[in-house]
Amino acid sequence: MSIDERTLIPLHRRKPAAHGAPRLTALPNGTPAWLITRYPDVRQVLTDPAFGRAALFAPDAPSLGSVSGLEGDPGFISNIDGPEHRQLRALMQQAFTRKAIDAWTPWLTSVVERLVDDVVDQGPPADLVASLTMPLPVDVISRLMGVEDVDRQRLRHWTDHLFADRSQPVDEVRAVLAEFYAFAAELLDRRRREPGEDLVSRMVAAADQQGGVSEERMVKLICGLIAGGHETTVATLGNFLVYLLDERPDAWPRLTSEDAAQAAADRLLHTIPLGDGQGALRRSVRETVVGGVTIPAGAVVIVDRASANQDPEVFATGLAGGLFEPLEATTLAFSAGPHHCLGAWLSRLELRLALHRLATRLPGLRLAEPVEAIEWRCVFSTRSPRRLTVTW
Repeated sequence: MSIDERTLIPLHRRKPAAHGAPRLTALPNGTPAWLITRYPDVRQVLTDPAFGRAALFAPDAPSLGSVSGLEGDPGFISNIDGPEHRQLRALMQQAFTRKAIDAWTPWLTSVVERLVDDVVDQGPPADLVASLTMPLPVDVISRLMGVEDVDRQRLRHWTDHLFADRSQPVDEVRAVLAEFYAFAAELLDRRRREPGEDLVSRMVAAADQQGGVSEERMVKLICGLIAGGHETTVATLGNFLVYLLDERPDAWPRLTSEDAAQAAADRLLHTIPLGDGQGALRRSVRETVVGGVTIPAGAVVIVDRASANQDPEVFATGLAGGLFEPLEATTLAFSAGPHHCLGAWLSRLELRLALHRLATRLPGLRLAEPVEAIEWRCVFSTRSPRRLTVTW
């Protein structure tokens, strides 16, 4: 692990960028970019078709610097706009509606309870990353995608490389991704021949019925769902626990209420960023006024959702005084507009159940080591504890 990783502070202690009108800054590689920090401005950029992802990969687009495997792939769903993007989302959106996720609650509850029972039975000290924050999201996405028979370490290995930045050897990343893509292609072929009740089977049926979706797009969509479907929740839950056990032991017993656990999960989701990045990128396709400032056509825009979620003009309370209070406005933690996260309801359910059941079984849970001893796992867009040792 690098020295930088050792000296990183917990994400809940990061200060947001100064709020203000859009201002010109630069990407780490020196490319000029407009920084958007205020809540209404960020929401406008995320929902206005004048700003898109696909334009970032146009022939005339400037260099973006270090980007991960799929994040930097113009054929991946997060980098596609318009009708093509809507077509791909339609293949899977029915599996992520609130009604569909509610149907998962009994099974998901049983998974959380089993994992928490195992923690209790093994006794302290325990590593919550190995015993809860990682296996829970991996088990969930594995069942949803119908890949329960795949080794969990193999899935994590693929995910690490799918979200790798340019600090990892390019040849290694390409080799691992080729393996991941081959797995997804074989999975698609198997589901066509032997369909089941999993999301992949439903996506294959919908794509074949609609037509016009290439096999390459389907393969990358499957890989993105498997990896992204658990990586963000692994990171989010780990960072929640760092905050709660380090700074809010007074609040931990209140999580034994399901309503309080959901309110806290929503506030934590809203406030604690996923990683250290400055924000998501968009590019203007035409000249547009944002927050009273004219953004020229072809400009790269940094959409700082983390800062927008702490805009003092919109959100009067933070974690210290408002952990269990309802949000003053819709969070941008799941983005907004066409690229709003499909897994929002599933993520909220996983986080609420994990916090509630863990606090109920272990009301005296506490960190066994100081926060300064945490080693951080850093990938392209997320950062979370490698281990989180607790006792009770």
